[in-house]
Amino acid sequence: MSLTEEPGSFTAAVGGTSPSTGATFDVVDPATGQVFAQAPALAPEQLDGVFEDAQRAFSTWRLDEAARRDALRAAADVLDLRAADLAPILTAEQGKPLKEAANEFHGAATWLRYYAELETPREILRDDESGFEEIRRRPLGVVSAITPWNFPIMLAMWKIAPALRAGNTIVVKPSPYTPLSTLALGEALRGVLPDGVLTVVTGLDPLGAAMVSHPIPRKVSFTGSTAVGKLVARGAADDLKRVTLELGGNDPAVVLGDVDVAEIAPRLFWGAFANNGQICLAVKRVYAHESVQPQLVEALAEIASSVRVGRGTEPDVQLGPVNNRPQFERVEGLVADAVAAGARVAAGGSTLDRDGYFYRPTILDRVSDGIRIVDEEQFGPVLPVIPFRDEADAVASANRSEYGLTASIWSSDVEHAANLADRLDCGQVAINQHGRGVQVHLPFGGHKWSGVGVENGPWGLHGFTELQVIAGPARHTA
Repeated sequence: MSLTEEPGSFTAAVGGTSPSTGATFDVVDPATGQVFAQAPALAPEQLDGVFEDAQRAFSTWRLDEAARRDALRAAADVLDLRAADLAPILTAEQGKPLKEAANEFHGAATWLRYYAELETPREILRDDESGFEEIRRRPLGVVSAITPWNFPIMLAMWKIAPALRAGNTIVVKPSPYTPLSTLALGEALRGVLPDGVLTVVTGLDPLGAAMVSHPIPRKVSFTGSTAVGKLVARGAADDLKRVTLELGGNDPAVVLGDVDVAEIAPRLFWGAFANNGQICLAVKRVYAHESVQPQLVEALAEIASSVRVGRGTEPDVQLGPVNNRPQFERVEGLVADAVAAGARVAAGGSTLDRDGYFYRPTILDRVSDGIRIVDEEQFGPVLPVIPFRDEADAVASANRSEYGLTASIWSSDVEHAANLADRLDCGQVAINQHGRGVQVHLPFGGHKWSGVGVENGPWGLHGFTELQVIAGPARHTA
């Protein structure tokens, strides 16, 4: 991607990662609330050529696993080399600090290398005098990937790396709030990956729906809200496309009465507020034993009041702005609703007096189940802390949600915490550190409304394949 800067304006030029189009849409800098760039606006009918190119590329890309692995290694090297150059694009459109933006590109390189090196042994069930039986994992074909605005690069790579390693080709559509960094990713890998293997397209609705309904893709991998995920599932069902849906969460942290509050508070805080709380698996609600809840609220509030919030390019900034106006207004509305219901603001609770979508890190207590800030996914810099007396009640409250993505338990008795984890209905439970299990080699997925299927690890690779049985006469020779 090439970027040209003039006062108050950037324009993005696409070089080969999507079809030529004269139409554009605005991209807003969340640190100012102002338009700073335009991105290409692909029309749904232009997807025909995109998917046809991807289909042609699939016919050869699928044949040579060694070449695919080499290409992923080379792509990882490029992203590591280019991370510092690409990070400002991500910061400008997403808002996160530059260091975190660069880390997204380095993280994407880690995912590429993991899948390049992942061994996938043959699954031969029988090879003896009675016959031969083998299970093969075949690529599906062309994949449609639709990605969100909170981690545009990392969450795209959760799809790209395993899909390509498995032998598929992929077309990625990022959120209209953060299109430029994914376009930059595609441009950086142009020539590293063969034409048509990875394509980035950008545009507004109904482009996403067309990505799902188009007849060529055989799989849709979507990360985003549960409401849109349901629409994706319905759209894919008409063509019996395979789907992976990584959706919302209202992730609880259960803090037992035996914790050292001063020791756990920083980890718990950043488990909730990293990326300004804009993480599907962030702590969204804390259930703290009544013996430690007041102390925990004050410890969290002290941290919240000390955090440096500002533009991602400013020195020492820890949290940037909320990414977009609708989400900013949602956070404001949820806090106002909680206060009207009797919540106490222990820290934050207001916007910053500056341009952009800045909201102070906010800690709330005097809240309970039944208030929107507890029952709904806020996806922003707000954390309610609810007291409990009985562990069984805390578990019941933690499970009293349509979501089931992640959770955490905090206790000085690790064995007891591990036993309690089995009672939580979610895809992952971490002990004494929220989100600890989000690593490239572990499966990530949710229960209930938090999704269908998993990403990462060999299980994520398998999600981009379908099984084929080869059976016949014995091949074994004595």
